[in-house]
Amino acid sequence: MHRETHAVARIGWLRAAILGANDGIVSTASLIAGVAAAGAEQASILVTGTAGLVAGAMSMAAGEYVSVSSQRDAEKADIATEKHELANDPAFELEELTQIYQQRGLDRALAEQVARQLTDHNALDSHLRDELGLTHDARARPVQAAAASAASFSIGAALPLATLFADRGASLPWTVSAASLIFLALLGALGAWAGNAPMLRPLVRVTFWGAMAMAATIAIGSLFGAVG
Repeated sequence: MHRETHAVARIGWLRAAILGANDGIVSTASLIAGVAAAGAEQASILVTGTAGLVAGAMSMAAGEYVSVSSQRDAEKADIATEKHELANDPAFELEELTQIYQQRGLDRALAEQVARQLTDHNALDSHLRDELGLTHDARARPVQAAAASAASFSIGAALPLATLFADRGASLPWTVSAASLIFLALLGALGAWAGNAPMLRPLVRVTFWGAMAMAATIAIGSLFGAVG
């Protein structure tokens, strides 16, 4: 049997991974650029960047786990409701499924036939898929999302942090910003490739907002450095 691979099968972990890596690059690069622009010593910049990596990875993991767990709880509630309705009013549920297929373009007779056959095969799965839009690939997976976010954030944050070993001078804010924009562009291209989407728009999107964040922190760091 011919099998096709669709991007939707990767949507759960891909979203979390891209978000985590993007946040890791932008937040850590912004921290480093801002602190460096304020005139901090190399050791202080390294500690700041490392602390940002650890705190950010834990925050991303916790945030993803909590939010996706809430989504999973809502899904479980919907599944329980459908089970109850199928057990207590199967005729109504069959009619509901029939009308769904009619709205999608089938005539009444064919819609009834399809609804009945799918109900006999797996009534709950048919209602979850066609009434609620819940599929196996789109189900909430909190642990997977948390792990993907934490790992990708750590990898993303490590990239601008590594530039500290390449530039130890006054040009560090600009070096880390330029390198991070390149990292963001590569991330945008990678995300588009993994999602089977055109590359230009994601690439421009992530680099633009990353540049805005780093420009703001450099400006604030320079201001505090001048005041100090």
